[in-house]
Amino acid sequence: MTNDALTPPPFPEADDRPTAATAGWGEDTAAVERGRCPVCGSSLTFGAGTSALVCDSCGHAVEITHGDDETVSEHSYEQWLAGNRGYQVASIGGQVLACDGCGASTETKDVAGHCQFCGGNLVAAENPEGVIPPEGVLPFLIDSRGARENVKKWVRSRWFAPSALKQVGDTESIRGTYLPHWTYDANTTSDYTGQRGEHYTEKQGDHEVRRTRWHHASGRIRNTFDDLLIPASTTLPRNRVNKLGPWTLGAVKPFKSEYLIGHSAVRYDVDPQAGYAQAKQIMDDEIRADVKRDIGGDEQRIHRIDTTYSQVMFKLILLPIWIATFMYAGKQWQVMVNANTGEVVGERPYSAPKIIAAVLVGLVVAGLAFWLYNRN
Repeated sequence: MTNDALTPPPFPEADDRPTAATAGWGEDTAAVERGRCPVCGSSLTFGAGTSALVCDSCGHAVEITHGDDETVSEHSYEQWLAGNRGYQVASIGGQVLACDGCGASTETKDVAGHCQFCGGNLVAAENPEGVIPPEGVLPFLIDSRGARENVKKWVRSRWFAPSALKQVGDTESIRGTYLPHWTYDANTTSDYTGQRGEHYTEKQGDHEVRRTRWHHASGRIRNTFDDLLIPASTTLPRNRVNKLGPWTLGAVKPFKSEYLIGHSAVRYDVDPQAGYAQAKQIMDDEIRADVKRDIGGDEQRIHRIDTTYSQVMFKLILLPIWIATFMYAGKQWQVMVNANTGEVVGERPYSAPKIIAAVLVGLVVAGLAFWLYNRN
């Protein structure tokens, strides 16, 4: 890997961003920065559905404020790529997280978590050179109690679930985490050539046969894509993470590490180039659908699409997820809850007797319908 791969991206570093000391809280900012209550010294946790850190013991709240000059910025992908063509996040080492309680430190590729010794909050003590800092964070809107209720409703509404599963009263464990995502914007211009097919019928003996008459077609399609969302971590199955959407991206706040206190957060392991390749595939699929609509007719054939991408912008944001687990039949099952909208996605067991019974009922109904049809 070249030295260029370790060059920090041309964005402001996380250490340059506003912290509690510059947020105008008027509290014991040193304690707040460590995730400690300025009143009693207990742990603070970001309060879901609020804009404050809340003390776990005395309930004291510390508001998280943003200055007028704080925005969720996007960055030129081409400009970033020009200085980071050899960039690979996998080659960048971990970062030191220091416990706000016992002072223990650990090197990890997570950006927030809990101390394995005392359970205190782990906060970033330094930012590894070359890691792209997040620009925005979507705060937790649904708390752990609401997430548990959503999981119970989801479990009880599953068809073909074992009857005993419906009695699951709570999850064995639930934890909140922020999952990194890339967003991409682009303007595209696509020139295409193809054929438009128009159906007609002609008589062949006693039958009419459908034929297709083809005509040359060509044109130009312009598209504007905004905030195409690509998971930037492979720690959770991408197909399930995608099903958690859509997200209320209009509620994304400028990033502050205070939003992470009390929750975990993983560092991205999908490079911006890999994320952009996935975003381009989404764009290409939509462009292809638009080309077919532009060609019109009854059928379409596409021979060529040449697309130019311009004004490509990207940013890194953190999205909130509750990860719940429950035990059934000696196996642990995982369920994810969108902590912004409440959407639930996960895995669950199936009841073989219920499935067999449903198949048998279906066969009986089909047989009865067939018998009545023949009788009439």
